[in-house]
Amino acid sequence: MKYGEREIAEGQLITFPNPRVGRRYDIHITLPEFTCKCPFSGYPDFATIHVSYVPNERVVELKAIKLYINSYRDRYISHEESVNQILDDFVAACDPLEVTIKGDFTPRGNVHTVIEVRHQK
Repeated sequence: MKYGEREIAEGQLITFPNPRVGRRYDIHITLPEFTCKCPFSGYPDFATIHVSYVPNERVVELKAIKLYINSYRDRYISHEESVNQILDDFVAACDPLEVTIKGDFTPRGNVHTVIEVRHQK
């Protein structure tokens, strides 16, 4: 296994202390290379994942979220479940004040899907 594959397989959301606890600010992250596999057909699905959050005491490290998102590439998972799972893992990792995860999936078979999920304390 190559080192990049090993890092992707681990896919942990690593956090660090928020340098401005008590100040309300937004963080927006765009991840344009999300891939997973359709659990019914096995065909690849592609999406841009948008993460917008207001941090609490922890902030997600950017390289870690990139590797975490890449860990979905060989997973058989629906659009709906993938975006909801990303939200669950994100909340578990950094406990944000609020977060919105949006998956904008590339059209396949003339169908364009956008899934948006939210969490707020």
